[in-house]
Amino acid sequence: MTAISAPTTVAVAAVLFDMDGTLVDSTAVVERTWRAFADRHHLDAERILAVSHGRRTEETVAAFAPPGVDTGAEARRLVAREVVDTEGIVAVPGAAELLASLPEDRWALVTSAGRDLTAARMGAAGLPMPPVVVCADDVSAGKPHPEGYLTAAARLGTAAGRTLVFEDAEAGLLAARASGARTVVVGPYAAAAAAGLDRVADLRCVRAGHAAGRLVLSYPASAVPPGGPGAGPAPGA
Repeated sequence: MTAISAPTTVAVAAVLFDMDGTLVDSTAVVERTWRAFADRHHLDAERILAVSHGRRTEETVAAFAPPGVDTGAEARRLVAREVVDTEGIVAVPGAAELLASLPEDRWALVTSAGRDLTAARMGAAGLPMPPVVVCADDVSAGKPHPEGYLTAAARLGTAAGRTLVFEDAEAGLLAARASGARTVVVGPYAAAAAAGLDRVADLRCVRAGHAAGRLVLSYPASAVPPGGPGAGPAPGA
């Protein structure tokens, strides 16, 4: 069980968000895409879905594609399919309201999706694209490497250790923690990467304000206990 803490208030220079599972619920299209990939190559879809969340498409394809498959071409095919398949994509509850309350120069998007897919999914969910977006095309190493979060913080003119990150899955949580950012888990993920972090069910309970030139975020957090049981992440990018 999780322990309910008193409301938490955090003053930071900026806020960094993952996209899929954090701001956008894209579970339906992601499952369709990876199941089609698994069927085409006679693979176990459940194994793929269990590890694909939060990772770049080309990395997942490389990990599972049978010998002889052109992984680059296969990844491009999957991304092209996802860009045009937006059926079922919706905003995570509270995402639109929270983003609207933040100055556009004080938040960024850090995602394992490519730029075209990021724009398609944010648009389908009715969410704005901030000036700073760090996507799969912008980094040499994807999550769980912290490069994306370090890059986003630098582009916002601050250090990652002065930011608050909202993430939902293992790869992203590991990346955020490695960057030095304070990290909040969005949703049910509760395996080792989330241990000891604050958690919110969704973004409806998160409030943003300003004090002494800094952003102040408040939320009624539940602490993810060390060694808590894993709740398998929803598939996504």
